[in-house]
Amino acid sequence: MSKQTKKITSIGGSALIEGIMMRGPKRSTVCVRTGKDEIYSEDVSITTIPEKVKFFKLPFFRGVAGLIDSMRLSYKSLMLSADKAIESAEIEEEPSKFEQWLDEKFGDKLVKVLMVVASIIGVAFAVGLFFFLPSFLFDLCSNFIPAFKVDEAAHNEEIVRLWKSVFEGVLKIALFLGYIVVVSQLSDMKRVFMYHGAEHKTIFCYENDEELTVANVKKQTRFHPRCGTSFMVIMLILGIVVGLFVPANPFGIGFLRPVFKILLIPITCGLGYELIKICGKHDNAFTRIIAAPGLWAQRITTKEPDDSMIEVAIKAITAVIPEDGSDIVKNCGC
Repeated sequence: MSKQTKKITSIGGSALIEGIMMRGPKRSTVCVRTGKDEIYSEDVSITTIPEKVKFFKLPFFRGVAGLIDSMRLSYKSLMLSADKAIESAEIEEEPSKFEQWLDEKFGDKLVKVLMVVASIIGVAFAVGLFFFLPSFLFDLCSNFIPAFKVDEAAHNEEIVRLWKSVFEGVLKIALFLGYIVVVSQLSDMKRVFMYHGAEHKTIFCYENDEELTVANVKKQTRFHPRCGTSFMVIMLILGIVVGLFVPANPFGIGFLRPVFKILLIPITCGLGYELIKICGKHDNAFTRIIAAPGLWAQRITTKEPDDSMIEVAIKAITAVIPEDGSDIVKNCGC
């Protein structure tokens, strides 16, 4: 875990296309680089689930609501950054007939339509890759590995369940890390990961009570315990534990196991959210162990930013810092 800061803030954010979204207790702001000396800034907002239903302010339940709200806000911010990135891009060649047809049919809504389609395909792909594929591969391996096959006469269902949970969990983690390693090689994603690093370093600069300048931000670490990457890794690890309570072949149908695990995502999410909050507030042996896998994974999902990216991050966080200090979770007194 990173060194102890002077304070801990509730401010967080996400990297976008050529920009950053920072979310504070009273406002959320998107800042996008639109030119060498130009940064576009716009506030974004959503009505959160806890604002509608107070029940979701309770521990564990707030994790589910927080994840959904974060995804909604991040999607809205990503759409805004995509629009601004397209507007600021220089058109070097004439659009094709197909591109002209798309523009005539959808106009300004084209990017939104493409994003919705891509999101649906992405979710379907993720469900198949992270839930159904590991279960299918384990069942396939059971034809060759006796220890993986349920034998009612031997009463080994609990052992098989343990093996299946570990197999699925390790494979999911390998797939996740492999995926982000591959996409990190793409030039556009490298820039997103650099903005991700700028976001973390700027938050650390603020938490260390240092003036928000490019020089001060650059010397901060880019690995932050309260990060979406850490949350994902914790969720994957918790999935192994949750899997221990799901039969290897519910009602004799292996296909139902991933379905049940999908239905149990709210429990996994709630536990993961509370663990991330604990890691953010405390620095001890227990929290270091919990945070370690996520901090390691951030070596892939965050890169060292350049000065122009840090300038965007500074502008974004400055806009959401409340004057009354309502973002301060804990004063560490260091």
